[in-house]
Amino acid sequence: MPPAAKKRKTRSSVEDAPPADVQVPEAEPAPATSPSPATEPEASTSAPEPASETTPALPAADASTAAAAKTQDRLARFKALQARAKSSSDQNLKEAARESQRLEVDPSQLTALHRKQAIASHKLLKADIEDSGGDFERQRAWDWTVDESEQWDKRLKRKAAHRDNTAFQSYHAESNKIYKAQLRNIQPDLAAYERDKMAAIERSAASGGLDIVETEDGELIAVDKDGSFYSTADSTSFAQNKPAKDNIDRLVADMRRAEDNRQKKRRERMAKDGAEDGDVTYINEKNKQFNQKLSRFYNKYTQEIRDSFERGTMI
Repeated sequence: MPPAAKKRKTRSSVEDAPPADVQVPEAEPAPATSPSPATEPEASTSAPEPASETTPALPAADASTAAAAKTQDRLARFKALQARAKSSSDQNLKEAARESQRLEVDPSQLTALHRKQAIASHKLLKADIEDSGGDFERQRAWDWTVDESEQWDKRLKRKAAHRDNTAFQSYHAESNKIYKAQLRNIQPDLAAYERDKMAAIERSAASGGLDIVETEDGELIAVDKDGSFYSTADSTSFAQNKPAKDNIDRLVADMRRAEDNRQKKRRERMAKDGAEDGDVTYINEKNKQFNQKLSRFYNKYTQEIRDSFERGTMI
């Protein structure tokens, strides 16, 4: 391909082209004009941007303060729990040591030791007073009043009578002791008794069986005109009494307690005699020991046979 022909430059084109070393002035910036009303909202909305960068600092500080306070509260509660656990552990350790010491000491031996100490102090005081020429019983009586002394004498008398009455004398005496023991468990309701008494008097007075007479002193006396108010051997008014539910429950509880005591005494007596099963198979003490020895070795083999004899199915 032939080379392109060079274009001839004319004078006018040379004059139009600027020289190489001549600097071309740059365009001046346009003068700042006042913003138009349409652009003012944009400026107003973009102006608070620097403030928005600094506002999150305050909530962050409040959050850190709240977190620190919460941490301190949790730490305080944890320390309180630790102190409580430590005090509980120390108290449990002390109680365990005290219980161990209590179990190591025999109560019967401790009671016997106190009794011996009291007897020794009594003898020492008596010896000191007698050596000084005084009356021991008279001087000891100065520590109590007359009423306390009389009550003490009555107590000693009751103890002596109870000690003498412990042994079996007769069935009548045994029944009397049981009756007195049952009376001690009775708790009479005197207020209810007075209410029932006044209600009975009012009923009899309303029916005409009683006359209420006032004496000169102003005291009211109930007079039984026909003799129907007070009970006699032929009276049947006791059958109309309806006891309260509490009294019935107390009677049932007393009967059950008496039955339990009888069964307990019976078991103790049978265990003492060596007849736990209720069968007496011995005639004397030596025969009893021999039968017990046989029972230890052969009861497991003869139990079924003896039960069959008892049921009557062996024949």
